[in-house]
Amino acid sequence: MQELELLCPAKDLESGKLAINYGADAVYIGAGKFGARASAGNPVSDIEELCRSAHQFRAKVYVTLNTILYDHEIAEAHSLIWELYHAGADSLIIQDMGILELDLPPIPLFASTQTHNYDLKKIKFLEDVGISRIILARELSIAEIKKIKSQTHLGLEAFIHGALCVSFSGQCYFSHATTGRSANRGECAQACRMPFDLIDGDGKTILKNRHLLSLKDFQASKHLADLIEAGITSFKIEGRLKDKNYIINNTAYYRQLLDSYLLGSSSYCKASSGKTHFSFAPDPDKSFNRGFTDYFLGQRKPEMASFETPKSKGKLIGKVKKTGKDFFMLDTDLEINNGDGLCFIDKNGGLEGFNVNRFENGKIYPSTMRELSIGINIYRNFDRKFSKELEANRDKRKIKVRFIFSETREGFLIKAIDEDGHELSHSDFCEQIPANKPDRARETIITQLKKAGDTNFEISEVEIDLSKDYFIPASFLNNLRRSILVLLEEKRRQNYKREERIVQSNEVPYPEDKIDHKTNVSNDLAKKFYARHGVQNLEEAFELLPKTEFAGKTIMTTRYCIKFELGVCPHKQDASTQSLHLKEPLFLHDKQHSYRLEFDCKACLMKVVY
Repeated sequence: MQELELLCPAKDLESGKLAINYGADAVYIGAGKFGARASAGNPVSDIEELCRSAHQFRAKVYVTLNTILYDHEIAEAHSLIWELYHAGADSLIIQDMGILELDLPPIPLFASTQTHNYDLKKIKFLEDVGISRIILARELSIAEIKKIKSQTHLGLEAFIHGALCVSFSGQCYFSHATTGRSANRGECAQACRMPFDLIDGDGKTILKNRHLLSLKDFQASKHLADLIEAGITSFKIEGRLKDKNYIINNTAYYRQLLDSYLLGSSSYCKASSGKTHFSFAPDPDKSFNRGFTDYFLGQRKPEMASFETPKSKGKLIGKVKKTGKDFFMLDTDLEINNGDGLCFIDKNGGLEGFNVNRFENGKIYPSTMRELSIGINIYRNFDRKFSKELEANRDKRKIKVRFIFSETREGFLIKAIDEDGHELSHSDFCEQIPANKPDRARETIITQLKKAGDTNFEISEVEIDLSKDYFIPASFLNNLRRSILVLLEEKRRQNYKREERIVQSNEVPYPEDKIDHKTNVSNDLAKKFYARHGVQNLEEAFELLPKTEFAGKTIMTTRYCIKFELGVCPHKQDASTQSLHLKEPLFLHDKQHSYRLEFDCKACLMKVVY
């Protein structure tokens, strides 16, 4: 059967363990350096501990080394790769092709979304040079994913939830051009989340101080079945910088959705062991979000962006129906909690937020009444009650174990068989005293042996195979159960086998013999790699260019289009209904620079030129 993997972010050891506990089949985490989230690095010792914990559930740990590397960093990166392999990492997520020129341990390599896995020829090339998995570009549609899968044998990983990069990943130079902080070096300043003015060719301001490049967050929950049928086997939640409640809530939400799908499938199975029985109702709307879009999974549609704010709006809870001197009321009976964070879009199109000081008899007493008026939509971006519920939650993932309890010549034996088929037995001496109350004796055996406590196991069944009923002390049964579960945990650890793959150098031709700065070649090993694969003309990475050469360079390429978002696309929207007419060229303007917008309508792409 084909395994389906829920892949969740881990900012650190704690959040990694939480993701595993709440249902992740795998987590991805950054090492101390060279990850695309520079502020989410972790020591190798923590990654080693996370691997030990995850592997108990047959869950995997993938480590991100997905920045471009400079020549002086190669030796350190090489050493780190070997350390991570010895720590138990299951794969490395990489961007820099120079890594393939190194003497590597036999660890699978995944091509990060930073390698811009959008084009079929490029993906087939990556397969030919030894990459084990492709992390697909977020911009792909289900139809495009299906086509890729039909022509490759690689495992395909796709994002299903979280923040969207408006630019093609790995091809955004906006942050580096404006601040010197490179997204390809894990230091993105999120220039796309900043406000801009939109200026037309006559110098007229069309929109002022709007977040024109700030996309809503991705949510593909309604498309999981379609993605599975298209060939996706790993489903990725974004969020290595998010808090633990985000991890718990969204991991649990998608775990339930995937489990529901698997219940009706004979072709797919879960990629790891154990199950968490949730005592709360997961709801992605209650965690950080900028509103949701399914982006390009189906057809292109408007309202992908959040022009008002790049911050979390949360969940729409109602409209203001009444205001008083120091309170307001909503057109809903939804419970509001003291300490909730609410917000709304003000008359200038910006986000205004406030706290709930008191909720009483349907009246909300806010920390400020500024600009609150009848008819305004109110959102809840901090649900205090839900947050406290997650923080206090003690749900624990458990692996099912069946016990068979029998007698030996000098005592009793317990046999354990877990849900993955691991078997072992353990016996101990105990005087065999016939029971005066047989029913109670059997009840005691079952009761004591089912107490798995705070272990990773849940005793699903206790089978008693005795020639007669015995009186057996509870202390003996408890010791026997504890011993067998310790042994079972150790056996699971010993039996965990990592996939191993050795990358063999070859000379498969790259799809192009000329590459520009968007291929992100930043070191001599990467140059050697591309030369061996037939590239004859190579431009170095944008990060190596002098600032005097930035002018005229494309610093962002995106499938998202401002003209379409405004309803004025001449090709895909009805021109007769368009009330806004834009004279090109169009420019984005911030407080320091102007950026020309170029529209490649044939390819349906927008470019931002410095």
